[in-house]
Amino acid sequence: MKTTLTRITGLAALLSAIALPAMAQETGDVMDKGDVAWMMVSTLLVMMMILPGVALFYGGLVRTKNMLSVLMQSTLITALVMVIWVVYGYSFAFGGAGTYWGGLDKLFLSGITADTMIGTFTDGVVIPEFIFIAFQMTFAAITPVLIIGGFVERVKFRSVLLFVALWVTFVYFPIAHMVWGEGGLILEMGALDFAGGTVVHINAGIAALFGSIMVGKRIGFGKDMMAPHSMTLTLVGASLLWVGWFGFNAGSNLEANGGAGLAMINTFTATAGAILAWSAVEAILRGKASMLGAASGMVTGLVAVTPAAGSIGPAGAILLGAIASVVCYYFVSTVKNKFGYDDSLDVFGIHGIGGIIGAVGTGIFTSTALGGIGYGDGVTMMGQTWIQIQAVGITIAWGAVGSVVLYKLVDMIFGLRVEEDVEREGLDLTSHGESAYHY
Repeated sequence: MKTTLTRITGLAALLSAIALPAMAQETGDVMDKGDVAWMMVSTLLVMMMILPGVALFYGGLVRTKNMLSVLMQSTLITALVMVIWVVYGYSFAFGGAGTYWGGLDKLFLSGITADTMIGTFTDGVVIPEFIFIAFQMTFAAITPVLIIGGFVERVKFRSVLLFVALWVTFVYFPIAHMVWGEGGLILEMGALDFAGGTVVHINAGIAALFGSIMVGKRIGFGKDMMAPHSMTLTLVGASLLWVGWFGFNAGSNLEANGGAGLAMINTFTATAGAILAWSAVEAILRGKASMLGAASGMVTGLVAVTPAAGSIGPAGAILLGAIASVVCYYFVSTVKNKFGYDDSLDVFGIHGIGGIIGAVGTGIFTSTALGGIGYGDGVTMMGQTWIQIQAVGITIAWGAVGSVVLYKLVDMIFGLRVEEDVEREGLDLTSHGESAYHY
């Protein structure tokens, strides 16, 4: 049985707009084993981004008494979302055509076998649908893991899991469909999101921001020392994220060809530009460039290039990463302090703001004049950028309203925050009966 998936990513929308064969057309029987192998490797690379990537990156940033809780939350969220994805998540996101969701036709992956194929970007080329399902499953899993950085060290474990189950259902799956699914609202607008600037990063950043506000500040925030307990682990985690991100970005091309190569080099150059820019700003404003700043710049560049990786040029990627670092540094160092919210690990400041800059910047840097691959017929830089802004606005609105309602619901059921004495003792022992370290 053969199936097709209509214009799965923002790049597909761009390709169809410039008169290449649309994926909605019937595909042939050609399965390139190189493409299949690349997509399997890409899936594993994204999995590495979650465990151990984000887990170590976040874990190193919290205090010793909460290290294990971050590892546990990352692990359990990943497992929970994978089960939900198989039961109904894939169907909701990619099960069929619709403005806001994909329907119920593929509940429990109904009708899909090892012989079921989906089309790639080249007419007549297919890959097994199970591989695409697994690839997108890792995207669905990493997004809520990113969110926990906004409220680490003070939230009940069971409340985190309940919130994630509800959030992926009512926020992530609909936005994933709107951006990448057949007939999706944002896709039909012509918005470009190659690998998840809106779906993953803006989505997670907005949820983390409202989570940090609704849960409240950590005890002693702004008064006590809350320095990262292990910058070594943080750099290890950030480095694993950078390596894994090649699966995230280049894998979103769905084929092992020049498009994947473009996404690959952009993932290098945008990140390099962002690291240099963040470190330079720190050195100028603070007198010293820190390892935490370099790691933050690294993640910022990766976030910013995610929606643009397949359509901008390497030089444009450097500039996009650098711009994102400067703006994100301002939000992390100034805006957060001014408004006083405790976005503990700067999920909004880096993923939310970086994702917004990347999404809007995609509309600008895709221009051939700036080294990009160009727009579709009749589309101008201003026109594409306005579409990108609208896509960002829809994502923010949907994510904000949905997240606030779900946080409130979870608070009514379990309560969001742990007791004060529990928070002071640390979540490792009080929530899990274990310690990350023994002396």
